[in-house]
Order: sequence, then structure tokens, then C-alpha cells
Amino acid sequence: MKKEDILKTVDHTLLTQTATWEEIKSICDDAITYHTASVCIPPSYVRQAKEYVGDKLAICTVIGFPNGYNTMAAKVFEAEDAIKNGADELDMVINIGLLKSGDIAGVEAEICALKAVVKDKILKVIIETCLLTEAEKIMMCKAVTKAKADFIKTSTGFSSAGATREDIALFAANVGMDIAIKAAGGISSFKDGEDFINLGASRLGTSRLVKLEKAEAVGTDIY
Repeated sequence: MKKEDILKTVDHTLLTQTATWEEIKSICDDAITYHTASVCIPPSYVRQAKEYVGDKLAICTVIGFPNGYNTMAAKVFEAEDAIKNGADELDMVINIGLLKSGDIAGVEAEICALKAVVKDKILKVIIETCLLTEAEKIMMCKAVTKAKADFIKTSTGFSSAGATREDIALFAANVGMDIAIKAAGGISSFKDGEDFINLGASRLGTSRLVKLEKAEAVGTDIY
């Protein structure tokens, strides 16, 4: 698989607490240069970023990030604000405590509420696979399908582990036909990206692949 084809699936990501506007501008520039699917950035930078890139690049942001235990009302407000500011895609974190408590209906209701805000824009549902049992992962595949989100996503990148090949294969075997898959967290090479795509992912949440390609272009090392 060509590197440029892998890069087209990338949500080029910068979600660190210390991210500055200059850094956000830089990843937007790199995302445009390397034709990534989007940039995924903190909500506070969405308006500036959208004004900066216009229609050249999709802007993705996060909701209930990274822990997911905000109230539904708070997540809905975040989503409405992000859309108003120009976000094209939202990556929401589920309320993992609700899932662990057996309230799958509550989790589905939250996803439905955000999809109602997003409408024809893209909603990705982060389930934080490293904190779930296999049975819970399968339950979430079914819940995301039932709630009619656009993607199921593995991880925030802020917990104990990121995407695994086993989880992407599990998603592919259990989500509905209309649900796409995003692998995120720990994608450190183009080989990782290719493996995840071959297993069923159509989006990759990472900053490293663009950094690798940029470093190769100028003949430097990213370390």
C-alpha cells in the first residue's frame, strides 16, 4: 500500500494539553501538504483553525474528552458549540461508567443525542477499548450501530493503551455494515497503518505518520 494512500486515512492529531495556536497551524499546514483526511484538535482551536484552512481541510474535534464522564447535557452543549465554530467531524468519548454499570440504553441515548446535533457531519464514538472486556466491546459495536453513528473508534490515546490489531478485527466482525472503524493510539509506523486498514479501519488517529513522512522528505530523523 502506498504511503500517500495511508495518509489519506489519517486524522492528523494534536490533543496535548500544552498545544499552542502556532502548533495547531503547523499541523494544519502539514495535513494540507500530505492530504490527510482531517486534523483532530482541541475544541478551543476549532474556530481559528476553520478560519485558517477554509475548505482546504476537514476539522475534527473531541467531545467529553478524554474521560467521557461529562453529563449528556454537557456533551450536547460541547457538540453544538463545536459545530457552530466550524467543526466537520466530532469524536465523542462514551460514558464508560454507564457501560460498566450495565446501562447500555444510557450509552446509546448519549450517542443518539450527539448524532442529532451533528446531523450530516461525521460522528465517531470512542469506546476506550483498553478499559473494556471483549463482551463490552461487542456490546458497544452493537450500540454504535443501533445509534447510527458514523464510526466506532478504539481509543483516546490518553489511557493505558491504544489500538490493537485484535480490536480492529473484533470491530470488523461485529459492527453494522454502515459503521466505519477508526484505529487510534499507538500507531507508530506506516506498517501499523497498513495493518489496521487491511483489518478494516478506514481512519487512523495519529500524528506520527505525517511526522515520519515530513522527516523523510527533508532527510532528518523525527527523534
